[in-house]
Amino acid sequence: MSPDQFLQRIRKEPAAPVYLFLGRELYQLGICRQALVEKLLPAADRENGLSRLSLEETTLAAVLDDARSLSLFAPDRIVWVADAEAVLPRGRAGGDEEKIAAGELAEYVRNPTPRTTLVFEASRFDFEGDDRAKIERVEKFYACIPDVVEFRPYTPEAARRLAQDLAKDAGLQIGLGEMGLLVETLAGDPSRIVNEIEKLRLYAGSGRKVTSDDIARLVPNAQESTLFALVAALGRGDRKRSLACLDALLREGEYLPLALTFLATQFRLAMAARDEGLRTAQQIQAHFTKQGVRIWRDRAEQVHQTMTEFPNEKLARAIEKVYWADKALRDARPDDRVVMEELVFSLTS
Repeated sequence: MSPDQFLQRIRKEPAAPVYLFLGRELYQLGICRQALVEKLLPAADRENGLSRLSLEETTLAAVLDDARSLSLFAPDRIVWVADAEAVLPRGRAGGDEEKIAAGELAEYVRNPTPRTTLVFEASRFDFEGDDRAKIERVEKFYACIPDVVEFRPYTPEAARRLAQDLAKDAGLQIGLGEMGLLVETLAGDPSRIVNEIEKLRLYAGSGRKVTSDDIARLVPNAQESTLFALVAALGRGDRKRSLACLDALLREGEYLPLALTFLATQFRLAMAARDEGLRTAQQIQAHFTKQGVRIWRDRAEQVHQTMTEFPNEKLARAIEKVYWADKALRDARPDDRVVMEELVFSLTS
């Protein structure tokens, strides 16, 4: 089930005796944990009624023994077990041990302790990419638990909706463009979005509109917006604007070799999208997501913009020039600014 389904269910129904909380999205996991605690434990019982364990520090058998124990001080209990992945032996060894542990867990699920809720938190792995096989192994071990809550990463659209809702609740005046910049800069991370919205509320208040300068000043990694502006200026052949963007990056303390890496990635994504015949930002986002490359909608629009502004020959030339600039930055004593300025001149000539 999704976190929203979990929250709806515990508002209307008794909590299940055993849950598996699976996935790395910690913002919603925290909301669900708080909702479960508030559902089952009055404030006066939380100190004695909530037990926190870790399978990095104890065994599954000890966890199940704890769950079977009755508390003298709290009528209801929550046993929260972190690092649930640690129950699995590393590599292929320990097959019999794994089966024995799974059998012990299945026996508890069939006969759970009344008024005790056991929660296994497996938040180490993601659902995609290199972690996929690992999380499938975790799912297989805990397959006897019927109530599984999956904490998948926010989609770009969901992250934007969250930011809009939080901004509205905070009375923050922020336009769609600035909202997109904020979400893109924070890579759609909901925990960071919550923190930065609060910072912007304290800084700007409700009396004026939040600007992109406010975001660049307060939000970590907002320099990326200047990098996007540099890519756009290079695409137009606007030397003056390109040099102004480069100067802004230097004033913001941007590490120029890292900025060059960003340019290289942007150009290569645009080249790959063109080779695949992708024509819209939506197609770009869908294609790279399918390939295992997480890309936000705003970034897909930037890649699409780069494709539009850089014809085939110009894009290939840009990739070549970035390669030689990267080699120059690796010289014994390079002047990073001079190397980057030469790159700007070569791409706007």
